[in-house]
Amino acid sequence: MKTFDPQAMYSEWMSQLVNQDKWQEWMKPAATMNPMPAADMLKDLGAQIDQATMTRLQTEYMQEFGKLWQDFAISKIPDLNDRRFSAPDWHNHAMHSYSAASYLLNARFLMAMAESVQAPIKTKQKIGFAVQQMIDAMSPANFLVTNPEAQSKLIESKGESLAKGITQMLADMQKGRISQTDESAFEVGKNVATSAGTVVYENRLFQLIQYQPTTKTVHQRPLLMVPPCINKFYILDLQPENSVVRYAVDQGHTVFLVSWANPDESMAEVSWNDYIEDGAIQAIKVVQKISKQDKINTFGFCVGGTIVSTALSVLAARGEHPASSLTLLTTLLDFTQTGVLDVFVDEMQVKMREQTIGSRGILPGKDLASTFSSLRANDLVWNYVQSNYLKGEAPPPFDLLYWNADSTNLPGPMFCWYLRNTYLENKLKQPGALTVAGSKVDLGKIDAPCFVYGSREDHIVPWQAAYASTALLNPRHKNRNRFVLGASGHIAGVVNPPAKKKRSYWTNEQTGLDSESWLASATEHPGSWWPEWSAFLAEHGGKMVKIPTIPGNADFPAIEAAPGRYVKVRAD
Repeated sequence: MKTFDPQAMYSEWMSQLVNQDKWQEWMKPAATMNPMPAADMLKDLGAQIDQATMTRLQTEYMQEFGKLWQDFAISKIPDLNDRRFSAPDWHNHAMHSYSAASYLLNARFLMAMAESVQAPIKTKQKIGFAVQQMIDAMSPANFLVTNPEAQSKLIESKGESLAKGITQMLADMQKGRISQTDESAFEVGKNVATSAGTVVYENRLFQLIQYQPTTKTVHQRPLLMVPPCINKFYILDLQPENSVVRYAVDQGHTVFLVSWANPDESMAEVSWNDYIEDGAIQAIKVVQKISKQDKINTFGFCVGGTIVSTALSVLAARGEHPASSLTLLTTLLDFTQTGVLDVFVDEMQVKMREQTIGSRGILPGKDLASTFSSLRANDLVWNYVQSNYLKGEAPPPFDLLYWNADSTNLPGPMFCWYLRNTYLENKLKQPGALTVAGSKVDLGKIDAPCFVYGSREDHIVPWQAAYASTALLNPRHKNRNRFVLGASGHIAGVVNPPAKKKRSYWTNEQTGLDSESWLASATEHPGSWWPEWSAFLAEHGGKMVKIPTIPGNADFPAIEAAPGRYVKVRAD
């Protein structure tokens, strides 16, 4: 079976799409089509479909296509139940309605084919992802010649929309990525990442920020936040009204936060061991020394949670237990269920990475950004192709999308170790299977109450996978683990401040159940889960004491104001 290479396949599909003959093939009934890219791909991947199943799918398809053709013949507008075709322009002309309807019909047929292949589960998942990518790319909304909205805009603007769209497309080609927001509207430290604080420590891997208190007294034990190193930290500090950092400070916590460096060639040999020893463990020790507390509250978001959990396990193997509590937000410790990212991980793809950057090198941030965008291509790619290029509309300012575009590089050795030992071989959950920073890793040895959060619609860390952490932590004392499930996805579920009174969350004191049983007996609550987390932190924060008079101390004096230099280094 050939190696699954989404980028190569994506390029091939795009070259086919600009071919008018290929587009005409797409518009024909599937039974009369010549072999399509999807069929070729299925064959290349060694997948087969039972002939009886294929015959049934073709029969059902032809019946639906016949009805669609009859409706078109009498100018009956079909029902287009898809938000890409919700504008009136798609419904005001039979030809455009037929174009969209036939596309949707063909899309359903191709996905039914993908779901019917006889192949191992992982191969089937890759096939489904690849077919969905092709389907998304081939939408008539993505082409000027078949997009009536863009055509109307072109006429109304007397060609100005197309000229502007081409200008924006050329600018994006220069940048190497699609603009999702007006990036000129934001500046780190000016209107994002604005919480007041001071950098009190730095090494080549990170800066440590200590935030300024906003209360008269604070909890005795500080809170150390470890964000993911694959993104900038300020997803936790976007605007004052939706800042996780600001919320924690306002609840009376002395907050420290790791701001990871954006690696360049000088960090091309940095390993996972370095991120644990010189990153998370060093941050823990500095916070202990500044606060004069042996116990601190620890916090990790996404990969940051994997890093801080590994660090605490390494320290446990050394006989140290610095965590008063551990908070994990949308974090993978058990990599059995990795959602759609699983399609990018197999032995051949990991080996390829190891051969190119495994001993020395840098994984460009734009590569990671492209991968994550492909997971939601309609929302994060084609939506902007239509608005920015076909219609010539300038993307509006949006802080979250500005952060999303502010990508971060990764050291090759670190990334390859992480890819193989977690996503591919799932060794982190196995006690003693990994040696990190000279110590055997056993997550069950972390001696701290744990607050674990998952987002119900998360496509990067499925909530069931986040819940699986409760089986690994405190294995002999399950009552020390708390799991909370929030609505929405990987980011929106986390960044959900109470003041907005949006969404909902679920709680269940029993964490010894399987995930579906947990949810079945869970209680739903309106609004944000943040107050639940705040109560947990307060329980493990110690008594209230006077606020620190100055940030840092004599050994760790102020270096510069937050958000510091490191976060301002761009990957592009």
